[in-house]
Amino acid sequence: MGETTVDGADGLRERKKRQTYERLSETAITLFLERGFERVSVAEIAAAADVSKPTLFRYFPTKEDLVLHRFADHEDEAARVVTGARGAGSALDALRLHFADGLARRDPVTGLNDDPGVLAYHGLLYGTPSLVAGAYAYQRRSEAVLADALTEVLTEAGGGAVGGPVVARLAAGQIVAVQRVLAEGNWRRIAEGESADRVYPDAVAAAGLGFGQLRDGLPLNN
Repeated sequence: MGETTVDGADGLRERKKRQTYERLSETAITLFLERGFERVSVAEIAAAADVSKPTLFRYFPTKEDLVLHRFADHEDEAARVVTGARGAGSALDALRLHFADGLARRDPVTGLNDDPGVLAYHGLLYGTPSLVAGAYAYQRRSEAVLADALTEVLTEAGGGAVGGPVVARLAAGQIVAVQRVLAEGNWRRIAEGESADRVYPDAVAAAGLGFGQLRDGLPLNN
């Protein structure tokens, strides 16, 4: 009794590593919100978190990564939804339902969240050019992972032999773009003073239009 298994030791190390990531990120975001992103140095963040600069950089290679860490769990989210839905129906329907569920839960990723802390974070993100650029980099990686998942779906359906990867990349780009536009539209209305509950019906309708266009094609033929 009392012995730690190899798996247990590995799990403990991973848990401590995640906790360190979270602590460093939250410390940095708190300072950025208080004083502004450009006015806080990495050395000040390290001191506030009681770690050395080299230690901080082992966890976060750039200052921007300290803020964008909140996106880390979402980078492959759409791909996971598609993979989890294989054999159970349309990948697009699965993504539509997942986004609708996020709206209902007020998931910050959908932009439909009026918690003051979330609003402050989004204000920091969208108000800092280098963070906006970093967020787009996360979205590009999300798009690439989603394209891989969609390629597998097309291959299983017999559509991967000719043009499958291209079709998947085009689809992934459109899906990620629709989700981004929907989320930014929700956030901007809330940032202007509307509540999440007030925006919700319009957000649901907009999501229906967005995913409807993905399903039916763009209405640009006339």
